[in-house]
Amino acid sequence: MKDSRSNKKREQLEPFIHESEGKKMTSNEGITISDDENTLTAGERGPTLIEDFLSREKLAHFDRERIPERVVHARGYGAHGEFQPYESLADLTMADFLQDPNKKTPLFVRFSQVVGSKGCNETNRDVRGFSIKFYTDEGNFDLIAINMPVFFIQDAIKFPDLIHAVKPEPDNEYPQGQTDHNTFWDFMANNKETAHMSLWIASNRAFPKSFRTMEGYGVHTFRLVNKEGKSHFIKFHIKPLLGVHSLIWDEAQRLGSDADFHRRDLWENIDIGNYPEYELAIQVIKEEDEFAYDFDLLDPTKLWPEEDIPLRRIGRIILNRNVENVFAETEQSAFHPGNIVRGIDFSNDPLLQGRLFSYTDAQQARLGPNHQQLPINRPVCPFANNQRDGASRLVIDRGKVAYHRNGLANNTPYTVPGTQGGFVTYPSTVEGHKVRSTASSFKDHYSQARMFWNSMTEVEKRQIIGAYCFELGKCGPFVRQEWVDVLAHISTELAKSVSKELGTTVPADVEESPVTKSSPALSLQNTIFVPDTLRVAVFLAQGFDGPGVSKVLETLAAAKLRVVIVHDTLGTVSGTEGIAYEVHDSFLTGSPLVYDGILIVGSGNITPYFTYTAQKFTTDIYNHFKPIGIIQKGDAVLEPLGLSADEGIVTDSDSEFASRFIKAMAKQRFWNRPSFLYPAMV
Repeated sequence: MKDSRSNKKREQLEPFIHESEGKKMTSNEGITISDDENTLTAGERGPTLIEDFLSREKLAHFDRERIPERVVHARGYGAHGEFQPYESLADLTMADFLQDPNKKTPLFVRFSQVVGSKGCNETNRDVRGFSIKFYTDEGNFDLIAINMPVFFIQDAIKFPDLIHAVKPEPDNEYPQGQTDHNTFWDFMANNKETAHMSLWIASNRAFPKSFRTMEGYGVHTFRLVNKEGKSHFIKFHIKPLLGVHSLIWDEAQRLGSDADFHRRDLWENIDIGNYPEYELAIQVIKEEDEFAYDFDLLDPTKLWPEEDIPLRRIGRIILNRNVENVFAETEQSAFHPGNIVRGIDFSNDPLLQGRLFSYTDAQQARLGPNHQQLPINRPVCPFANNQRDGASRLVIDRGKVAYHRNGLANNTPYTVPGTQGGFVTYPSTVEGHKVRSTASSFKDHYSQARMFWNSMTEVEKRQIIGAYCFELGKCGPFVRQEWVDVLAHISTELAKSVSKELGTTVPADVEESPVTKSSPALSLQNTIFVPDTLRVAVFLAQGFDGPGVSKVLETLAAAKLRVVIVHDTLGTVSGTEGIAYEVHDSFLTGSPLVYDGILIVGSGNITPYFTYTAQKFTTDIYNHFKPIGIIQKGDAVLEPLGLSADEGIVTDSDSEFASRFIKAMAKQRFWNRPSFLYPAMV
């Protein structure tokens, strides 16, 4: 029976998938191996013989198994999926994959972190990558996105400086994957264009709860061009259907003990059929309105407020298949913002323009000149050109002609006019003198930073203040003062709050930004809240009330919550009337940090160990503002904690317990709850 998830890319990859299970062992040359545990020696205790070609092959290959890691976005994780448009976008573009709402386009996504090396943990404060390779019938289109709509710098020439500043400091090679150090904040303070982005990385968006609840932004301004040659400026957005949700600082720090937290979440959910879904959206500005706004469309440190330039949701992305091999697919995947198809074109964004060179150069340095021929990077449409040879070429090119124009091969491969499907660059007008300077329209660094600050709730403002206090608290006094001087341009309130903690002074001669505008779309409190796929830890003791518990758990599962049974030990926990459940997590292996809520069942044989662990879990759940459910006298277990009653603590005082608890789980956090956590940990 054909897999319903099959598509052109899956079919293309299938011949490259290699199975070793059930087969005899051979060398890479096909020689059958009789002994793979002993090196060939002169006698049992003698020296190794150099003629042992099998040992040499095995060791030499092992020595070369690793390839250079990416300079940035080194740690990443991928998945396969599909895109399907909601309607034809022929009014905006001739891109083939955006024309037919019945057509599905295979894709590959790689999520990543910017700063850390390949081995860093996944919950650091950092920007996340969200790159998508669409395998369209007219070639590969790569959408290189991150989880924030703006970037640190305006010109690509500064990118090496930014990365040198944020990477481990070269004299001592630490901290790893962190921004809380002198060189990073010194760079930020001396490059004022970073002011807006600094607020995004100080917000809780810098540690997403899951790749499944993470937004993606194309950052740069692109063009869409239709068949009539009409161009519109656009920005790409990727919106998760589960809403945008983040960890809080204390969770992120403690979850650092599990370096694989995000990849495990993605793999497990795809594996059990909880396929992550997103909507692809665009913002559109007519070319004649390029200068109609109070920001420059080409400035990558500026966003387009969604209230002014509404989103047009154009299609659905679903991730429905894990990779077969992480190295062959995720590690060898190569993305490039210059991989566009007809109907999509570039703007003059100076950061984008520099990336068009840098990404090609980086992929060739890492994977070689033929990286496009690797199975994961190959287009699903036919390809033909006169590029030849180079290291590790996979294609065997037939024929003697490898140049254009030619007569021997009837001038093939031949070029195709734009009217017949060939890519034609949009003929935008370019004029001016050669200069090295920044446009005056790029020099307002504080207005949108202030708009972001104005858009935050009080809880989010506390989170940002706490983040600055922690990050700058790890820096020296000179750098701390440098950054407070920058914050004073954004908000006096913000600068004073941070300065009080850092022991710095707020400059008296600096005027804060006068901007009063806000954008509700920027606050995480205005996202989607649903119970789907949230994990609830259900504490069960032996001898629990079987019928009562099963009725509640069935209702929770029907609401698409992931019910996880937690007990003293692994195995089975049995209740009355023959009802039993497999234990998914024990008191030893479990952690409250990985759950979105907890349900304490007070019936059965409640041991001191059960009581102690339930109280320990619940304390963390409570301090992290998550929902708590209590049934069948579970309140007796938690009574010593003296928890303050709030809407996030749901008891079985009436028959509506399950529905009320589901609503509490969907809300996820109850920010009015008292907490002893420092603001940075919220």
